[in-house]
Amino acid sequence: MTARRSADQIHAALSAQIVSGQLRPGDPLGESALAGLFALSRTPVREALQRLAAEGLVERGPRRAFVVRRMTPEALRDLFEALGEIEALCAGLAAQRMTAIARAELAQIIDHDSGDHAGYAVLNARFHDALRLGAGNQVLAGMLEDLNRRSMPWRNAQFQTSARRMESSRREHRAILQAIVAQDGDRAASLMRDHMATSLAVVLQMIRTRG
Repeated sequence: MTARRSADQIHAALSAQIVSGQLRPGDPLGESALAGLFALSRTPVREALQRLAAEGLVERGPRRAFVVRRMTPEALRDLFEALGEIEALCAGLAAQRMTAIARAELAQIIDHDSGDHAGYAVLNARFHDALRLGAGNQVLAGMLEDLNRRSMPWRNAQFQTSARRMESSRREHRAILQAIVAQDGDRAASLMRDHMATSLAVVLQMIRTRG
């Protein structure tokens, strides 16, 4: 297993535990302890922790050691508000700029059978990536890349709450697609804003439920 693949494995495991609440705010994330837990060297552990820090899931605690960061509802609202506005801009531009072939490919993503929540999370990311590329604006794409990195663990977690969220998300995607096919940029942007607001509501409810 390569160092990068090992870091990916550790990152995926820790982010899932943090977002689900298995790892609580303030819990220590020592490099040596994690290396022993995953039976890997400290190098991929360090890389995974640095990625988690960039995403805002962990922070430096006493003696510069990493600890799980407490993500407040206010911080999540700020994150999703910014994300929703950039996603809305991209959707609006994509409605004007996507080719017929690109729109057909977008429809195929929605129609694909995702299977479980993990599979749908992948399709969800592909749908949003297609709109980001379809917008044809590198500045917005760069801004969205950073926001995606910080929000993706939370966005993926929402699909674990229930199958209903997967279905409602798919319906929202279809409505956005219809606006894009109609080349209605204003409606595509408005629907995307609503879509991200719904995602935030699911995430906040998930946090409240776990206490």
